[in-house]
Amino acid sequence: MSTVLRIDNLRIETVGDQPRTLVDGVSLRVDRGESLGVVGESGSGKSLTVLAALGLLPVGTRIAGGRIVLDEQVLVDVEAGVWAGERELRALRGRTAAMVFQDPMSSLDPLRAVGAQVASAVRVHAPRLGRRAARERAVELLTSVGVRDAAERAATRPHQWSGGMRQRAMIAMAIAHDPLLLIADEPTTALDVTVQAQVMDLLAEVRERTGSALVLITHDLGLVAENSDRLAVMHHGRVVETGETRAVLDAPAEDYTRRLMAAMPAESERTAPAVRTGEADALVAEDIVVEYRIPGRSNPVRAVDGVSVRIAAGETVAVVGESGCGKSSLAKAVLGIQPATRGSIAVAGARMGAAIAQRTAVERERAQIVFQDPYSALDPRLTVHDLVAEPLRIRRAYDRGKVAGLLADVGLDESFAKRMPGQLSGGQRQRVGIARALALRPRLLVLDEPVSALDVSIQAQVLTLLDALQREHGLGYLFISHDLGVVRSIADRVIVMQNGRVVEEAPTAQIFRDPQHPFTRQLLAAVPRLDGPRRTAQASSRP
Repeated sequence: MSTVLRIDNLRIETVGDQPRTLVDGVSLRVDRGESLGVVGESGSGKSLTVLAALGLLPVGTRIAGGRIVLDEQVLVDVEAGVWAGERELRALRGRTAAMVFQDPMSSLDPLRAVGAQVASAVRVHAPRLGRRAARERAVELLTSVGVRDAAERAATRPHQWSGGMRQRAMIAMAIAHDPLLLIADEPTTALDVTVQAQVMDLLAEVRERTGSALVLITHDLGLVAENSDRLAVMHHGRVVETGETRAVLDAPAEDYTRRLMAAMPAESERTAPAVRTGEADALVAEDIVVEYRIPGRSNPVRAVDGVSVRIAAGETVAVVGESGCGKSSLAKAVLGIQPATRGSIAVAGARMGAAIAQRTAVERERAQIVFQDPYSALDPRLTVHDLVAEPLRIRRAYDRGKVAGLLADVGLDESFAKRMPGQLSGGQRQRVGIARALALRPRLLVLDEPVSALDVSIQAQVLTLLDALQREHGLGYLFISHDLGVVRSIADRVIVMQNGRVVEEAPTAQIFRDPQHPFTRQLLAAVPRLDGPRRTAQASSRP
């Protein structure tokens, strides 16, 4: 079997007077028709390593050593002084190797129709192809990746497509010229579990149909277990373990690999919650309806349709479902960000107005939110101290000791107080977000995908922190998530939503061991598992 990509002793470093090594002596090989999983936490160098093969290193970094060979063409050989030029690299991108990026929304031009963008990808290596023929080929490609009514949808813009559909469009562009190698960099991180399964099924189909090789870059070991033939584990810029995927996961030789596996959410439920029976329920929401009006449509869109939620003090209730099911709209209604059209909401025994403007300052303090992306949720111009102190100052309750206490509660010592958000890791930023949410002593925390942007080991630390804070303060948690593994480890009860309605509600153990609704069973079946079966090409479900 011939080798499509070979990387030998690659070293990447920052540019400057004091260069810092980012990738240190990495060697990888990908054969035709093979799938290689490259797994590691943020900063491990996994994406940099593969980006180097396409000449796509970010500004401020450079290849300092090693050799890269793509389809028998030497692109880089530092010792021999061989460096492929931009013209050579452009000829290879898309034709020999193509990339599917993590966030399709940021990769697509929001102002151009999706079909036009696919057609542009077609014409990159076929400049003599007419515009009409390119558009027809774009529709063929979109159809081949499972886009229904492709000719009609091709005329619409990216914001009119779901996340899974946008990723299908990215795959269509990547396979436009039947490349020998597909590189998928965290291709499903932002997607719901069922859509994730559809995208991975699609990649398996493409590989079988075209014979292309696949490099799957991810931090999700479950995804690697089901979708790769071989596995390379990276840590601090080095490959610490490599081998056949099943062999590595069945008997990992390195401590770091074992730690990654141990950090994955356990396939068991949390211990009994510290529910405080003498206190008012953290949340009682009854018959909530949320509707949105869209210009040009006479009837409003009903995002939430008669949903009721009760959360006791000290209890965690998770709301799960696919994108567009209404779970985030429900959370916004609870907080008053998106006023409920109908229904009643009470937090810690106090009846709330539908809109946040109708709630008093004291009422608003009772429910706070922890956002998904800790970086964009924090003002980059403020220190950690000022970020946590801000809500206290607004309420004229500022005290330096309170800020220090809040930081201590989330596991950050006083040395963090003077730091800026940009000087913190993702997990540390999320701890600051939690401290800020706790500043006014709420009774309910709405946790909107609070760990989905974090590496698996950091996820485990944040979930442990949330559990400890809940047991100490008797907080109620409304936990919004698409990650059923995380839900299983933290939730006491689970609400499953589909098309704005609750289709199943039960204690967590019952949901996972004896799901009643077909949609719940579908969600559970799509969860990647370390011991899951190897994914092969099949007819993936089409959105």
